[in-house]
Amino acid sequence: MQVISTVAEMQQVARRARQLGQTIGCVPTMGALHAGHGSLIEASAAVHAVTVTSVFVNPTQFGPSEDFDSYPRMLDADIATIERCGGTHVFAPSIAEMYPGGYTTKIRLDGVTEVLEGAHRPGHFDGVATVVCKLLMAMQPDEAFFGQKDYQQTLVVRRLVEDLLIPVTMTVAPTVREANGLAMSSRNAYLSTEERHRAAVLYRALSSAADIVTAADQDVSRHAIENAMLRELHTVEDFSVGYAVAVDADTLLPADTYHPGDRLALLIAGTLGTTRLIDNVLVTV
Repeated sequence: MQVISTVAEMQQVARRARQLGQTIGCVPTMGALHAGHGSLIEASAAVHAVTVTSVFVNPTQFGPSEDFDSYPRMLDADIATIERCGGTHVFAPSIAEMYPGGYTTKIRLDGVTEVLEGAHRPGHFDGVATVVCKLLMAMQPDEAFFGQKDYQQTLVVRRLVEDLLIPVTMTVAPTVREANGLAMSSRNAYLSTEERHRAAVLYRALSSAADIVTAADQDVSRHAIENAMLRELHTVEDFSVGYAVAVDADTLLPADTYHPGDRLALLIAGTLGTTRLIDNVLVTV
């Protein structure tokens, strides 16, 4: 397996793969890899001769009071995970390589970036869109793999790819969960054993609300769905709710009432101790 640190070398590897008639899959990550990342790498390796996993903690998507400095970094362990899961290349550039001195370009999307995580974390999705575009230009994949756990991010990237005519197929794989339902996340490393147990409340809340939606054979109230999530979340006293919403799965916009056939995203975000957690499920009335 090859570890690459420069854009020029990464693009050379991509060109060589094309010359050999090989297809390229990529898995963009910020490292601290877990089984969810592993499943994406395995999915890519199953269909592409070349699978590149990027490991880059992107500073432009962190706010000034967020955890950029403390975000877990474990490149050696990540490389071992990538190799075990069938990856062929690791792209691990420096900040200076990705953001050379004097860079002035950033990408901003309207619409889907302005609600939920976008409203709670101003500028976050500008950083996400910019770095994903840069990573795709560097890795030049035929297919890019993302996890549903960061659902709003997948909508942002899909819009980015469509708007900028980037020639890549985007595949979103289901969220991988721990035994208690907690969505796997690099930030779970911040949780104590007891906090991991309590954090399962997010999935319980989502499941309770999803049951209401799937059981409905007629119109269902958004407030009934969201109240079901809040009732469950409030059973854990030290979980501070950021939002718990039922919205259109494509636009992330709410309606007072949902009708049979409507496809919804149920999304929760909040803080347990000092750790911010997000989770979601998709469901159809």
